[in-house]
Amino acid sequence: MAGERARERWGRRGTAGAAIPSRLVFEGIERRYGRRSVLDGIELAVEPGEVLCLLGPSGCGKTTLLRLAAGVERPSAGRITLDARVLADDRSFVAPEQRGIGLMFQDYALFPHLTVRENVAFGLRGLGASDVEAAVQRALSRVGLTRHADAYPGNLSGGEQQRVALARVVAPRPGVVLMDEPFSNLDRRMRDAVREETVALLREMGATTVIVTHDPEEAMRISDRVALLRDGRIVQVGPAEELYRRPVDLEAARFFCDFTEIEGVVRNGKVETTLGFFDAPGAPEGAPAVVCIRPEAVEIKAQGFCIPGRVLSRRFLGEVDLLDIAVQGADVPLKARLRGHPGARPGKDVGVAIDEEDVLVFAKADA
Repeated sequence: MAGERARERWGRRGTAGAAIPSRLVFEGIERRYGRRSVLDGIELAVEPGEVLCLLGPSGCGKTTLLRLAAGVERPSAGRITLDARVLADDRSFVAPEQRGIGLMFQDYALFPHLTVRENVAFGLRGLGASDVEAAVQRALSRVGLTRHADAYPGNLSGGEQQRVALARVVAPRPGVVLMDEPFSNLDRRMRDAVREETVALLREMGATTVIVTHDPEEAMRISDRVALLRDGRIVQVGPAEELYRRPVDLEAARFFCDFTEIEGVVRNGKVETTLGFFDAPGAPEGAPAVVCIRPEAVEIKAQGFCIPGRVLSRRFLGEVDLLDIAVQGADVPLKARLRGHPGARPGKDVGVAIDEEDVLVFAKADA
């Protein structure tokens, strides 16, 4: 109900107006602060009209890359282009206000001494008074805040402030929109509704959009592609399903799923473990490997026909149950995410089967 009420407060979809999307390209981007390197050789192209998420843990360089695109910071090396226009390289630098890029900060950065109307109008330069007012009204109407036009940000809720910041970004109809953790300050129930409406607005505008997030589920929900960053470098780029099902390495896989890791050795193209054999195509004979078993790969069966196990704990999560299952020979319990097993209580002996469709195998990193 809370999500439905939040959606009702937004304006009618299809009324935001269209933008002319641009292609944003990073070539060999580096950013250093003294001897500390924050970004190292970033190569990334964001296609016109695409919604791309920059995903990664805190400190990996996501926000820094966004700030470089906006012109808030300068790259230490490399080039940033918008279509055929160079925004920054070793010889030139275009000021933020001249880039035609909309930037939404994590804390919204609203001016407390300006009204909602004045905040939204702030970025509308070079227009006549009537055109500014029309653009402000269109943006506020789309985010459902027309009635708050004369209020000040301090009198609004967190969700309303987020929508004011969004209206300010989209009012000039920029070809590129950059958003830094735009939903992180909202409570969970409101976050889903606001995120859905925000992405709908961006897609109806057609703006090229880059969104920073540390939440893999959020990235999978809203993006056309995901760029996964680690230690200032892009480790993998592609559709969310590709990163989830075919992660480039063990660390990338860990970022998307909390799975059970079982070590083994490769024998005849399979990893031999205490839980059985798992395919490891192309792995060298005798090499140590790590088998990653996703919670959804674990199935409970009748005793006597599968791997014997015992339920250690069960947590009810609404649609699913999260179980820890002790299995003979395994040093850690198997994590299972199951639907419709209310009888799987702690202490119950069960049979366990593993669906290899949800199992990943990686070479074991050197200690």
